[in-house]
Amino acid sequence: MIREIPRNPIGGIPLLVVLPLAFVGNFVGFAWAFDNGLNVLGVTGIVIGLTLVFLMFGFFMVNPNEGKVLQLFGEYRGTARTPGLRWANPFLWKRAVSLRIRNFETGKLKVNDNRGNPVEIGCVVVWRVVDTAEAVFCVDDYENFVHVQSESALRNLATGYAYDAHIDDEKCLVGHTQEVSDQLKVEIQDRLAEAGLEVMEARISHLAYSPEIAAAMLQRQQASAVVAARQKIVEGAVGMVETALDMLKERHVIELDDERRAAMVSNLLVVLCSGGHTQPVVNTGSLYQ
Repeated sequence: MIREIPRNPIGGIPLLVVLPLAFVGNFVGFAWAFDNGLNVLGVTGIVIGLTLVFLMFGFFMVNPNEGKVLQLFGEYRGTARTPGLRWANPFLWKRAVSLRIRNFETGKLKVNDNRGNPVEIGCVVVWRVVDTAEAVFCVDDYENFVHVQSESALRNLATGYAYDAHIDDEKCLVGHTQEVSDQLKVEIQDRLAEAGLEVMEARISHLAYSPEIAAAMLQRQQASAVVAARQKIVEGAVGMVETALDMLKERHVIELDDERRAAMVSNLLVVLCSGGHTQPVVNTGSLYQ
C-alpha cells in the first residue's frame, strides 16, 4: 500500500523575485556579449536564459484544504499541503486533491428488507480525503468509488433489517434510525478505508415501502394501530371497573351478589370499551326486574 509522504517544497515568493531578476541580468549580459563579439559568452547566456525560463515552470499554488500529489517520472515523491505559492522541480507532475468535507446523496434504491418486502431507501454520506496517496494511486477514481461503495453498503444494510418491527425488541429501519445510521457509517468506512477516505457521517435520507405494496402495508399499519389502541382502552376500562367495584364496597353503597356483579362489570365494559356513544336504559322496576 502507498502511504502519503508529507513534503514541504520551497517557498515560491523569494524565487518569484530572484528568477525574473536573474533573467533580466542574463539578457543584459547576453546582449553585451554579442555586441562585443563574444559569441561563446552569448551562447552561454542563451543556455542560461532557457534554463531560467524552464525553472519558472516549477511554480505551483497550494490552496487551503488542498494537497498537491507530486510525481517524478511516475514515482511518487510526496504530497504538499502547506498553502501558498510553492516551487518544486519542474519535471514533477502535480495533481491537486481536495481535502474539503464533501457529501454525497444516493438515489432512491429499491431493495428487499429482512422479510423480503420491497422498500425504497436512500442515504447521505459525508466524507473527506485523509490520505492523498491512497486516494490517487489505490483506486482509479476515488469519487466514483465513494458513490459505488456507499450504494453497495446501503443495499447490504437494508437486507439485514426489517422495515418495521412486529415483535418487541426487534431492530428495524423505522424505529432504530440512529443505530441503523451508525451501522451504515461503519460499513461504508470499512469499504472506503483502503482508498484513504474517511466517512464522517452517514444517515438515512429516504425510507418508504415500494409503491406496489405501500397501500397494503398502510392497511396493516392502521390495523396494528387500531389493535394497540383497543388494547390500551381495555386495560384502562378494566382498571376503572375494578376501582368502581372497590369504591362501592368500601362505602357500602350497595351489596351485589356474584350474578349482579358480573352484570355490572359487563355493562361497564360495554360502556367504556364501546366505539360509539352508548344509549342508557332506565330500569323503573326493582333491582332484579
